[in-house]
Amino acid sequence: MGSAERLRILCVDDEPRVLEGLALHLRKEYEVLTAVSAQDALRILRDQRGIAVVVSDMRMPGMDGATLLQHVRQIVPAATRMLLTGDPGRDAAVDAVNKGQIFRYLTKPCPPADLRSAIAAGVMQHRLVNAERAVLRETLLGCVQALIDVLAMTNPVAFGRASRVKRAAVELAERTGHEDFWQLAAAAMLSQVGYISLPTETVEKLYYGERLTPEERVLAEGVPQVAVRLLEHIPRLEPVIQVLVALNAPDEQIVRLGDGTIGTAARILGLVLAYDELTLQGRSPAEAVTSLRGREARFGTALIDSLAQQFGMASGAGEMREVLLRSVTAGMTIMQDIRTSLGTLLVPSGFEVTEAFRERLSNFGPDLLSERVQVLARPH
Repeated sequence: MGSAERLRILCVDDEPRVLEGLALHLRKEYEVLTAVSAQDALRILRDQRGIAVVVSDMRMPGMDGATLLQHVRQIVPAATRMLLTGDPGRDAAVDAVNKGQIFRYLTKPCPPADLRSAIAAGVMQHRLVNAERAVLRETLLGCVQALIDVLAMTNPVAFGRASRVKRAAVELAERTGHEDFWQLAAAAMLSQVGYISLPTETVEKLYYGERLTPEERVLAEGVPQVAVRLLEHIPRLEPVIQVLVALNAPDEQIVRLGDGTIGTAARILGLVLAYDELTLQGRSPAEAVTSLRGREARFGTALIDSLAQQFGMASGAGEMREVLLRSVTAGMTIMQDIRTSLGTLLVPSGFEVTEAFRERLSNFGPDLLSERVQVLARPH
């Protein structure tokens, strides 16, 4: 195995001599990173990629190993977690298993052969988890894409918002250190799928923030339940459904969800949706962010700051062009409403062009296809 392919093992212990011993036994087969405290370990986990196994001492000042492994599970869920301790007491073991869901519980002194065997098993577990996640992602995202294609054909207004929100949510996630967040991307696209049940005119009213009739309000309030009913029979989509349900949860419940996958995704997506709604109502980006400052208890100050920075830099994110509608290409964002001669909204401002939309263009008619539209073309 070449050095570029060597998996990383993170060893955490407040005794440097223990770390030296662990590195000595493991560095022939793996790239070994070491940390003398839980805080150092958390910094490494956020800065480094490709960590397959984390081995932590139980008793450390400031934060014990069980608590550290709980954080590891949230930051790098695919990493295998092991606890190394010189005090194999029952209470400590139970606490570690419950908090960090550890893979192995090793006692000091750990014979080199046992250590290498445990690490090899941990690496295998890491690879199995990653393989399962890849298959799961491909299968689920295929189902999600099928639903999104239906949304694009039946309700371009809702699809346009879903595309816009997904792009902003994924960028915000990456900006805040949450990469490869498929649950968030899926939840963002599916956040609008319930609007399939609404008449196009009602969705357009919602899009512009116009007053709804009592009957339309009842229909609109039922949209989240429609989405859940559409999704609940898709196997292994539970995390995405939980994120969508959490969007309507009270602030206290969002706080209790913590920094795990569901809580983080719900805060990011909820914040982006709230920002998008405010801008649709005519607020400027600065006004929208100022309004969201009043909801810091729900979203957190740091996340709102990141959103403000993200949209403050958006002006340099692409090139504005004017092109014929028939000439738009996948990846461009249409920056104006496109309507029929009767005033029906076909494409809302902020709609990201996809290949599926390109295929539908032939249905728009030659006059509409010859219109010039403003688009934002992002660099590849």
